[in-house]
Amino acid sequence: MQVSKAFELFAQEAPEANAAWMEAVQKLDKASKLDKKTEELAYIAVLAAVRLESGLPFHVKMAKKLGATRDETISAILVGLPAAGNIVTAALPIAIEAYDEE
Repeated sequence: MQVSKAFELFAQEAPEANAAWMEAVQKLDKASKLDKKTEELAYIAVLAAVRLESGLPFHVKMAKKLGATRDETISAILVGLPAAGNIVTAALPIAIEAYDEE
């Protein structure tokens, strides 16, 4: 699975900051009480709500690898409708394309 161009550039151009970021991410992941599939689906919902579409392909593929269905992935995006509005629907084509790739 490939990360976004922006994240790849972050890792290349700011390796110390990237290492610190990844350490924090790993510690937060370890502290989470959610199972890995649920955590990925929740993360997909957050990405859609805050319009960080560049991270969607990676996390959709990760969720699929962890057993998430296509319908669960779509529902994760749409769960943000009441709070964030229909802006979350912009994530649907990106997520569906990523899910259907493999």
